[in-house]
Amino acid sequence: MSIVNRQVLTLDEFTIQQLRNFPKATGELSSLLRDIGLAAKRINVEVNKAGLVDILGDYGSVNVQGEEVKKLDIFANNQMMGVLRHGISCAGIGSEEMDDIVIFDDEVSNQSKYVVLFDPLDGSGNIDVNVSIGTIFSVYRRTSELGKPCTKEDFLQPGIKQVAAGYVIYGSSTMLVYATRRGVNGFTLDPSIGEFCLSHPNMICPEFGKIYSVNHGNFFLYSEGVRKYITLCQQKNKDNGGPYTQRYIGSMVSDVHRNLIKGGIFMYPGMSDKPKGKLRLLYECNPFAFIIEVAGGKATNGEMRVLDIEPSDLHQRSPFFVGSKGMMEELEACL
Repeated sequence: MSIVNRQVLTLDEFTIQQLRNFPKATGELSSLLRDIGLAAKRINVEVNKAGLVDILGDYGSVNVQGEEVKKLDIFANNQMMGVLRHGISCAGIGSEEMDDIVIFDDEVSNQSKYVVLFDPLDGSGNIDVNVSIGTIFSVYRRTSELGKPCTKEDFLQPGIKQVAAGYVIYGSSTMLVYATRRGVNGFTLDPSIGEFCLSHPNMICPEFGKIYSVNHGNFFLYSEGVRKYITLCQQKNKDNGGPYTQRYIGSMVSDVHRNLIKGGIFMYPGMSDKPKGKLRLLYECNPFAFIIEVAGGKATNGEMRVLDIEPSDLHQRSPFFVGSKGMMEELEACL
């Protein structure tokens, strides 16, 4: 008989405990996070058996970004949308896989304070080769009138207005990490009880790390400042804080997750042929910028703080640099 460690809080217990600490809280955000946890468990099951069933490969359509949509992307998108629609804490959603927002126009949803933006399956091109992938999400408080359907303006808020943000990484273990202004906490899925359990309380990003993550193949397409910083990373020696090592998985959730825990910097700069880079401001950059900043790190687009950018389009792209505070300051000196 296995003995369950009752010292370890589950995600549900943790969110309820947080509620008890704040008597005026309504519990809506806690409910929202538990809904996302449920979707993550369902996606995790399918990700883990992706090689066994006909869920691998392309769906046959192209998403709004012009990329082939994977079948598992559609499944993940439907799971996230389903739990949020059936819950009581979400007025509408925006997804990287969908052209426009979806408004949950019913009596209960119209009373909800929050809207959610998400990338249902980031890095899904790596499923076929068994590399870790993830779900990224971002929660905003509505600016539109409660009791009425939410509007597009509710979704086009700068990242600094996020109430919570997080990601789920489907790897050798499955982890849900989420940040509110009070801190960043990580929960690991215990398959024996089917619950996310608090495994990484109060996560802090080290001020310096030894890892820089960038696609070196595009070196000559980057700006002079970015090339200068990459060269600096390569020239580090033991006398000036080095040596740095390059680690680039090509699955953003995995790269940033590792750097959050170990310290490091992740870079997806603009290129001469794609000056705005590839990453989506609302679905990828803002959530990670929020998480890393709450954990003590920094995030910039190379010119300004990511969280201060006023978005104009649901699928806007942005160059992105995020990571340990000390390494980000080294980068900014080069830029």
